[in-house]
Amino acid sequence: MLPPGVSSNDFALALAAFKEAVGEDQVYTSDEDVALYQDAYDVLWGLPGQRHVSAAVAPATVEQVQKVVVAANRHRIPIYPVSTGMDLGYGGSAGNLSGSVVLDLKRMNKVIEVDDQRHFAIVEPGVSYFDLYRYIQDRGLKVFIDCPDPGWGSPVGNSLDHGVGYTWYSYRDHFNSHCGMEVVLPNGELIRTGMGALPGAKTWAEYRYGVGPWVDGLFAQSNFGVVTKMGFHLFPQPEAYRSGTVFVPKRLDLIPLVQQVNYLEHSGIISQPEYGSPLRALVDEPAVKAMLKKPGGPSDAQLDELASQHRLSSWSCTLQFFGSLETTQANWNYCQERLKAAMPTATFEDGVTHRFPLGADEKAKVPHKPSLGIPNLEAFRGRSPRNPRPTEGHVWFAPVIPKTGEAVMEAQRAFGEAVRGMGALDLPTFFGRGGNAYSPFDAPATWMFRAFVFLSGWAASRSDPQQNKKVYEIVTKLIQVAADHGWGEYRTPPAFQDAVVKAYSFNNHSLLRFQQKLKDAADPNGIISAGRYGLWPRHMREVDGIWPANRPST
Repeated sequence: MLPPGVSSNDFALALAAFKEAVGEDQVYTSDEDVALYQDAYDVLWGLPGQRHVSAAVAPATVEQVQKVVVAANRHRIPIYPVSTGMDLGYGGSAGNLSGSVVLDLKRMNKVIEVDDQRHFAIVEPGVSYFDLYRYIQDRGLKVFIDCPDPGWGSPVGNSLDHGVGYTWYSYRDHFNSHCGMEVVLPNGELIRTGMGALPGAKTWAEYRYGVGPWVDGLFAQSNFGVVTKMGFHLFPQPEAYRSGTVFVPKRLDLIPLVQQVNYLEHSGIISQPEYGSPLRALVDEPAVKAMLKKPGGPSDAQLDELASQHRLSSWSCTLQFFGSLETTQANWNYCQERLKAAMPTATFEDGVTHRFPLGADEKAKVPHKPSLGIPNLEAFRGRSPRNPRPTEGHVWFAPVIPKTGEAVMEAQRAFGEAVRGMGALDLPTFFGRGGNAYSPFDAPATWMFRAFVFLSGWAASRSDPQQNKKVYEIVTKLIQVAADHGWGEYRTPPAFQDAVVKAYSFNNHSLLRFQQKLKDAADPNGIISAGRYGLWPRHMREVDGIWPANRPST
């Protein structure tokens, strides 16, 4: 597939220039090689809007990146930079615009520096979480990384897509924990942000702002340049980790539970909390299934009766602590006292305790390794309580909702009604079936420090285009339902990025129009990541000067 508007002759000239820049063996054009860059989880697989890659080029140095970008500009070839291309569920390594050439930065895999006294790292985009973790472990450095599930992605790529993890609040927001970057602009020029703009800077990865306007955010979820280095703040290795879980019996107990846990987290007493519902274990029972299918779903009283019958709590929340053995125990004691005073019916259960550094045997027994900064691929191990029916892939729907129990229950109702109304209760999802995705037992994701994410993962298929069409329709509907309630997605696959960005419409899309002005100035040929998060080049805006016509389309 040729890039749109590019002749076969111009494409051949561009490929020749790419080969001259990076070496002939690092430009990939065969069907077999190019197929590796398709999004294996593309919800439009088998449908007219499916995204295709025309070629890929893999530079090894900043200078090679600059040469590729200059050649792409000369021949007007759209390129799509990826770090490791493992952003599964959110687009993989295929760009928004079919025919784009993937700029694969996997060979730029140097860990430039890790300092365990000042607690930072500087890395290239091809460095994976595994790579950084091994670098730290092999040298016995006393710092943690914060990593997502799974660990084969890149700190650079994940942070630029606003990815998140599982440890202390200031580290698990990966873009928030970044500090300084080096970027190749669309014209091939090289810049450094923050303190990195000072030649010989000694604090690149310590003070992020430098002086003057802070521009780092322009390079996240965007198409203003190619990031070739980034600094990150790292978590100093603590002495110990401890966990404990609080259980509350009634459905409406979620409201005071969230209020109290918010206080504990925002005060810095606990690390990431993890909410759940023990009632989720009943979701496949016939009587419970019938209850969930009723219009409007079960009442709070019915859910309390269900919990009482099965001697289960309605909600749980696991609290996590880092520090010394003494302070983690003291904080857990304090949490129990505070929660018990606010909710007299709450009960508690001690969790696990670890001392660092962990031995190999102890690491192997950690049930959720990213909570302790250990990258892994266990998300793909097959059936598990979290993923009982593995699918061929999935797309994430990730709306941000207020950090309250009321908002959780409102989201359950609103999204549950949409799923029932579209007849999607039996549609496969990451969590089982559509009826399970928005049940009254659904708990929020807590990666963000000041908000919840009400996550659901809808199954994509490599063999059933009609299932993909249905998933496309239901997620498009959920985006609108979310917008109607004042909730917006923080991240989404390319197939839905235009729809999500359209919801951010204050003052006739004034934010997007401002971004377009910057895009037109920085990248007039629109060569970098065309269409990423609704930001299309000027020559592709065909509807009201903002939106492309029918891209993508089912």
